[in-house]
Amino acid sequence: MLAWLQAGVSLADCQRRSPLDALETRMLLMQVSGLSRIQLITQDDTRLSAEQAAQLERLLQRRLQGEPMAYLSGTREFFGLDFITTAAVLIPRPDTELLVELALQQAPPAGALLDLGTGSGAIAIAVAHQRPDLKVSAVDLSPAALAIARQNAQRLLPQNPPELLQSDWYGALPGRRFHCIVSNPPYIVKDDPHLSQGDLRFEPLNALTDHGDGLSAYRRIIDGAAAHLQPQGWILLEHGYDQAEPVRQLLQQAGFEQVQSWRDLAGIERVSGGQLY
Repeated sequence: MLAWLQAGVSLADCQRRSPLDALETRMLLMQVSGLSRIQLITQDDTRLSAEQAAQLERLLQRRLQGEPMAYLSGTREFFGLDFITTAAVLIPRPDTELLVELALQQAPPAGALLDLGTGSGAIAIAVAHQRPDLKVSAVDLSPAALAIARQNAQRLLPQNPPELLQSDWYGALPGRRFHCIVSNPPYIVKDDPHLSQGDLRFEPLNALTDHGDGLSAYRRIIDGAAAHLQPQGWILLEHGYDQAEPVRQLLQQAGFEQVQSWRDLAGIERVSGGQLY
């Protein structure tokens, strides 16, 4: 319990006495008070109500237990858009923006793009937002994840939302073909110690790991791609820091050409892909 956090406490006292760093404290105070960052400074003598103080204490305690800020605030910025983010979906990460950039480059004008395992809808919505000429479709097996994706689509792209379908990879798409297929599938190896560390402890396990060698999702996606790509279509796959070579091998074995990997801002091979003629 935080004894000082009671009805009547000022914003200034909250910022001074919070156990979190200044940035996280400001984010939570903005959420609780409804004030902007500038208003927190100019109106720091504002006092919290009993309800606001209780809400802030709950948020502080959750953060002290390690829960990600994205789940506490309920949103995360990705590709310049604010996405609703709950524990039903992975937290969108800056690394994945590379996948969006590559999809924007490879998808032809007025083409069709498929996002497999869309989660919050971040990739599909970011692409559709940048390229309204594209017909964007996205699938996910999780009804809870799809519900969040639909909320994000309604908020961010009410006039041009992507098609959202419940599907186990290509299961709901018989006979359909696309000019570009993208995916950020579960790729962490089962029992990897990172799964019990940091933010990953709170994220949906089935979206993080394939409960195997970390490559099973890539095998299914790549094996099924030929039946769902248009001639000269591209597939682009995000993967772990040490998986570029095995993913390239899977693509080459499946007959893809121009197989290559692209590096993220940290210099890590983060996305691999190829073209199917």
